[in-house]
Formats: sequence, structure tokens, C-alpha cells
Amino acid sequence: MTDAFHIDVPHTQGALAVIALSGEFDIATAPAVRARALELIANGHPDLIADLAGVTFCDSSGLGALIGIWRCAKEADGSLTLAAIPERLGRLLSVTGMDTFLLTHPDTQTALAACQGNRFTA
Repeated sequence: MTDAFHIDVPHTQGALAVIALSGEFDIATAPAVRARALELIANGHPDLIADLAGVTFCDSSGLGALIGIWRCAKEADGSLTLAAIPERLGRLLSVTGMDTFLLTHPDTQTALAACQGNRFTA
């Protein structure tokens, strides 16, 4: 049985938006995540925080979506920050070297505080 997948946007302010994911982030759900993130970027929120606390599984498609979102955010002079990374996804990021260039925070509140202290509130 698969976990129902949800994408929520609980916070937007200026250039910053939080996209919260829950359930299985895989080949079936990655396109929707990428599409929603690119929509946020196109609508003036190029600085994204991906809240991954509710992600129960992530495969290479989910990782590919994160890489694609990061690239699109950078092209829009933005960023992608990951928050509340589940242990298995953290290991996947480490093995692939993604953890060397993606900003991470232990939870969304910490990520928001860090981002709001930067240019995102301008």
C-alpha cells in the first residue's frame, strides 16, 4: 500500500515559498512536485524551501525532481533549501553528492528564520 501523496504551500512571502511534501516522492509523484515548484518560481517565488518532513519514500525520480527544481530556481536567481530531510533521503543526498550544494535545515521553522534573515524579505 502506498502513502497518499500531498503537496501543500503553507507559506509565501515575497520571493520565498514553502512547498511541503508528504507521502511517497517517486516516479508517480515527482512530475507534480516539479510542476508545482516551477509554478511557484514563475509566480515570483524563486526561493523555495522544500519541507520534506512528511516524505515516507524517495526514489531517483524524486531526487531528479529536486535537482531540476534547484536548477530552475538558480536560473531565476533563486534557491532551493531542504528542510526536515528524512534519514533515508539524507543518505541518498550524501551518496550522490547533492548535500554539498543544497542548503539544508533540521526543520522548516529554522529554514524560514534563516531565509527571512537574508535577501528573501526584500
